[in-house]
Amino acid sequence: MIPGEDRAARRVLLVCLAAGATTLIDQAVLNIAVPSMRQSVAATGADVQWIVAGYSLAFGLALVPGGSLGDLHGRKRLFMAGVAVFLLAGVTAATGEGPGTLIGARLVQGAAAGLVNSQVIGTVQDVFHGPARGRALGLYAVTGGVATALGPPLGGALVAGLGPEAGWRCCLLLSSPCAVLTLVLAARWLPPPRRTARDSRLDVLGLTVLCGCTLTLMVPFIRTPDSGGEALLWSAAVCALGAVFAVHQRLRVRRGRQPLVHPAVTSSKPFVLGTAVAMAQFGSSLAAFLVLTVFLQDGLGLSALLTAAVSLPGAAGAGISSALAWRLVRRIGPRTVTVGLTLSIGAALSGATVALCVPTGVLPVALAGTQLMSGVAGGLTVAPNQTQVLQHAPTEAAGVSGGILQMAQRIAAAVCLSAVPAVYLHAASGSPGGGNPRAGYALASCVCAALLAVALLMSLLRRAGDPPRLRRRATPALLVPPSPKENA
Repeated sequence: MIPGEDRAARRVLLVCLAAGATTLIDQAVLNIAVPSMRQSVAATGADVQWIVAGYSLAFGLALVPGGSLGDLHGRKRLFMAGVAVFLLAGVTAATGEGPGTLIGARLVQGAAAGLVNSQVIGTVQDVFHGPARGRALGLYAVTGGVATALGPPLGGALVAGLGPEAGWRCCLLLSSPCAVLTLVLAARWLPPPRRTARDSRLDVLGLTVLCGCTLTLMVPFIRTPDSGGEALLWSAAVCALGAVFAVHQRLRVRRGRQPLVHPAVTSSKPFVLGTAVAMAQFGSSLAAFLVLTVFLQDGLGLSALLTAAVSLPGAAGAGISSALAWRLVRRIGPRTVTVGLTLSIGAALSGATVALCVPTGVLPVALAGTQLMSGVAGGLTVAPNQTQVLQHAPTEAAGVSGGILQMAQRIAAAVCLSAVPAVYLHAASGSPGGGNPRAGYALASCVCAALLAVALLMSLLRRAGDPPRLRRRATPALLVPPSPKENA
């Protein structure tokens, strides 16, 4: 049941869920159409990197400024503007004839998606309180996870049914009807804009430095440095900008001004560790699917439709386990995230074993089984973890806190989408005699398993840091959906 004290609150949540699905399915559906798109517009490898990863870059850059602006000036107008720009940029990308147009349109679209999603998190925290907020945030996370999982099968079906040329363009247009519907519903159902931040002055310098730091951190993973010296310069720039940002925030606190990153966020161990869990899980899952797509199409020679069929069980597993995750949360509380991460590690290692040991004829079926396991694990992890993280966000910085969480995930995505496929390509083509795609996929899966092991460690540390009284409580209030009696 959709949470909320009245019909208006439920309508607001439906708008937020529609926005999350619209913006998150757009990136997922494109990955499987990349080979067709690259051939159609004569894009180089660097162009493809910018088309795919540039969306995440712009998305991440827009999140914290968008959340801060929403806290200061209200969210409805920013939400609608973001959806409108997202729609126009998507149409531009779908009708583009060259890689330059595609790159520019995807950067604008990513920035618009970041603006929209930062307003979604803030709106949910403004409208919902108590157990209803936890359930609403959980449904938002579930919607995003299911949309991300459904994107590849839909993309594969479009490419197979319409042909390579029209297929990848329709992949980019797939989110347009959803965007139009979201815009109409937002105009009718979102609450009027209201300011939630106590300090009405925007921290322009802090925003500029933070965006510069994020950009400096992500760009080297999209455009690989030509030398070790250049990589060292990028690293030094990140450290310098990070130090400037930290000093600036402390000075604002001493002067009695509201900092961009609220003290309650930076001092919250559950928020910091939960964000680390989200980063490792999000980055590894995106990278694992991209490697799977390349392995199936280039390594095994499967069509886009068969590749989509292999990934479909993962989407089904994610949807089912997401819907049932809250029952497990009622029983074991925050340990649900630990269970999901453990299953994710098992799925990644199973994929590596299958790639090395199973005959080629039945390999796609075996990989579909590992995808089912991975989808189930993701459904148990994403929504409960995001809910645990955001319950520690202060009300006056709800938008910024949500933006920080999602920005961290986008940084992880940029890093993992660059590093993990590079591991696969090196192992698949670097050995004498034409390389070994199976070994490359197995090695990349082991790298993803290692990232998930880091996430599992962070989850255990977060749990260990709770007071004994909280560890004995199986179901923290904000993690559990309302009971039928409460709904009544």
